[in-house]
Amino acid sequence: MSTDPNDSRPPVWVGHVSMSTAKLAESREFMQQIGMRPMFNNESVAIFELRGGTHLVLVADADAQPGDAPFDLMVEDVDVTHADLASRGLAPSPLEHGRIHKSFTVTEPGGGRITVNSTHVSDLPV
Repeated sequence: MSTDPNDSRPPVWVGHVSMSTAKLAESREFMQQIGMRPMFNNESVAIFELRGGTHLVLVADADAQPGDAPFDLMVEDVDVTHADLASRGLAPSPLEHGRIHKSFTVTEPGGGRITVNSTHVSDLPV
């Protein structure tokens, strides 16, 4: 629980998510390019910090298969992020307009497809 009585944010958040990749060095570079802050890396793991203190643990696994990442990302401005990743040659999919989010996917070098969503974060009490 927060000790600040004016803090209306939920008292819990996701600490860690993980993803395996057969191309750790390339995937590590990719995560930095899309905006994750590197915290630690060696030959078998790379750890990145995301907003809110969540960490992505990227694990080297020669048997990792391409597919949907076990998490999605949110960004403040999905249109700007999409344009930025496209300008870097990272080949994001076309933007889609869902019921709640605008989103796109981008594939990291190990084949993990990551969905990037528009934000719906609220600071309003529930």
